[in-house]
Amino acid sequence: MRKRKAVYISALVMGIAVCGTGCNGDSASSGKETMELLNVSYDPTREFYAEYNELFCKYWKEQTGQEITVTQSHGGSGSQARSVIEGNEADVVTLALAHDVTAIEKTGLIHENWMEEYESNSSPYTSTIVFLVRKGNEKNIRDWDDLVKKEVDVITPNPKTSGGACWNFLAAWAYWQEHDEEKEEETKEYMKKMYENVLVLDSGARGATNTFVENGQGDVLIAWENEAYLAMEEYPEQYEIVTPSISILAEPSVAVVDQNAEEHGTTETAEAYLEYLYSDEAQRLAGENYYRPSKGGILQEFSEQFNLEMDLVTINDFGGWDEAFETYFSDGAVFDQIYTE
Repeated sequence: MRKRKAVYISALVMGIAVCGTGCNGDSASSGKETMELLNVSYDPTREFYAEYNELFCKYWKEQTGQEITVTQSHGGSGSQARSVIEGNEADVVTLALAHDVTAIEKTGLIHENWMEEYESNSSPYTSTIVFLVRKGNEKNIRDWDDLVKKEVDVITPNPKTSGGACWNFLAAWAYWQEHDEEKEEETKEYMKKMYENVLVLDSGARGATNTFVENGQGDVLIAWENEAYLAMEEYPEQYEIVTPSISILAEPSVAVVDQNAEEHGTTETAEAYLEYLYSDEAQRLAGENYYRPSKGGILQEFSEQFNLEMDLVTINDFGGWDEAFETYFSDGAVFDQIYTE
């Protein structure tokens, strides 16, 4: 596993980051104009796409002779989806959960059946939810039931704005459902206790990491696996990763924003940009950035890095994202009921 440049902390303080990446070379000499793409993504993908954009630019130059510049935009996944709906002219979206892409689809900006456009339900890499604790794990946090203890301070983002926070919520819910024989009211009580322990509900996953890592708040961060590994890489002697007994297979989704791409004349490039995420080179790059490659053979190359034996539920266990969102995260649904109490 290679050591990347120390870019994590600079990204932490950026909030919603916008970074351009261009290929080397003289576009004038190629006789072709420079192509520009905007990738609207969620918080923890900053480092991955900064590297992937360079990889894709080189590939596209070799294939077409055309220069390309890719601009990244990052924030809470739900907030990013709303920004596209409200006029952010993304050519592609690479968001934390399918429901956020579906919300854009419902406006007509993305074609129906977008999930069938690419392999693995248009999820080129996956992740899961783990705990990040301070070195020594003073509070002896081992599983979800430790997060309801009164003396434990929890950091997690807000499910109303963050896709990662939705995955966090569902992973915890799955644990309590199994241990309470699907008694929903008891599960709600445990979830309420956990959220009573939350010190700050940041709008996105990176903001929550900043609260825990930079500001030193909380005993445990409920985090994307890749986000936890980044913190470990940057501060190898300060944090530990704890794997809960039950977690969830988090499947970030990608899609071309068809209406915008058609207007910009970038459809072919945008489609290639997402398709190349499934190349062996990009899959290995995802693994190096602590995302789980969707290609099984390449995922096995990272078997020493990831715990591939984790007990993971999936979004299908909640009826799919449309049903899960309506049940747990829409206005007045379970999360609102728990949190407002």
